[in-house]
Amino acid sequence: MQLSETITNYVRACFAGIWIESHEHDDAIADIAKMCEHENWSLATWDLDAGLTVPGSTSSEAAGSTDPIAALRSINGLASDDGAALLVLKNFHRLLGSPEIIQAVARQISLGKQNRTFLIVLAPVVQIPIELQKQFVVLSHDLPDRNQLEQIARDIATEEGELPDGNELERVLDSAAGLTRYEAEGAFSLSLVQHGRVTPDVIWRLKSQTLRKSGLLGLHRGEERFDQLGGLDNLKAFCRRALARSNTKSKHRPRGVLLLSPPGCGKSQFAKSLGNETGRPTLTLDIGSLMGSLVGQSEQNIRHALQIADAMAPAILFCDEIEKGLAGAGGSGQSDSGVTARVFGNLLTWLNDHTSDVFVVATCNDISRLPPEFARAERFDGVFFVDLPTREQRDAIWHIYISEFELDAEQQQPDDEHWTGAEIRACCRLSALLDVPLTQAATNIVPVASTSAESVDALRTWASGRCLSADESGIFKSRVASRRRRRRAVHGNPLNN
Repeated sequence: MQLSETITNYVRACFAGIWIESHEHDDAIADIAKMCEHENWSLATWDLDAGLTVPGSTSSEAAGSTDPIAALRSINGLASDDGAALLVLKNFHRLLGSPEIIQAVARQISLGKQNRTFLIVLAPVVQIPIELQKQFVVLSHDLPDRNQLEQIARDIATEEGELPDGNELERVLDSAAGLTRYEAEGAFSLSLVQHGRVTPDVIWRLKSQTLRKSGLLGLHRGEERFDQLGGLDNLKAFCRRALARSNTKSKHRPRGVLLLSPPGCGKSQFAKSLGNETGRPTLTLDIGSLMGSLVGQSEQNIRHALQIADAMAPAILFCDEIEKGLAGAGGSGQSDSGVTARVFGNLLTWLNDHTSDVFVVATCNDISRLPPEFARAERFDGVFFVDLPTREQRDAIWHIYISEFELDAEQQQPDDEHWTGAEIRACCRLSALLDVPLTQAATNIVPVASTSAESVDALRTWASGRCLSADESGIFKSRVASRRRRRRAVHGNPLNN
């Protein structure tokens, strides 16, 4: 439903206070103006710079008052018995710290119920004083959808050949998803100036800058591919199949995967590679960076970040080491007034209910710090355990990084028992950096399986029988856990004593 249709319904239902969360005030006002013209309603706008403006009016009474309280009272002069009068207040949230203005708004909303006058606040955030919260209904001005983006592109690229068609046009629209109308116009225009046609690469670069300004999401634009990542065959096949099916079956949207493993086993590299393998942008979400110092800011940040992710679909949403951002959610009422718990609740609701084509890849190193309800069914398509690489997988990883760092492939490799992929890469990088053989570079590597042996064993034991295997089809079975269970069975059998 378009914004104008939604506002029409609320006006007819006599909601005298309407708050619209919007970053595109001019576009929202244009929609509201068309709606008022269609319904034969009166419209006035006010901001601190232009003051009060009544489109089509020549009355001096309607001209230019910058006094907010006078502007609030002026809407009553536009009231009529058979219609409605709307006053749109741009960025009015900046003035709602004044008790006088709060009181004037509350009085006008009450009066508006009787004389059919309506206050509409346009603001990029929802910051309603507690005195007014029950008097406002909150609406969202959605970002443009694919049809609207295509129309904007056609309005910008008017010459033949400036706008591609077919699959290339779909790539352009994918790259523009999540931009505002103003940003999309700028991106299409910049592409025309630089290349003479609309191309997705220019739009991606501009989008990276846009996301960096918000600070809520990042956009990863690396060159990682699955052939640069040894092992994880079952996980790769599962995600490829799920995402390929989502492109053809709109009712079968995949949700994502939760990856559990010791550090350095390739979880993050897999998430970054998945976007390139499936032709989707990889958005990065850092839960910790969303925490704000103001009341309600953290909850607003997570909602806004997830709205951007929805608007950029189809996309990969990568949440690295998510247990660190959500640690202590269960007891946050005693430590942070419940902020972490509310952020966690927003994320859980979105994971369960979102219908956009956003595939979540969340990674975790310590399952004990993750709230148990996070990994339940229907929030993820699967919970996978990424174990330390096997001998065959380590050989494949050595081959990848020896080639990447241009090392001698014939030289002797060090003893790499229980090494992770990250440790193999570090050894190859140090060998190239220090210009020494791999065996000598290996003396600078202390594997995580040695420094955190107890944690790694505990993680494997927990995952055994609870998680899917990232390497082979089926449930993960820990060799260490299996040996321990066999020993307990033997020692506990009286026939063997």
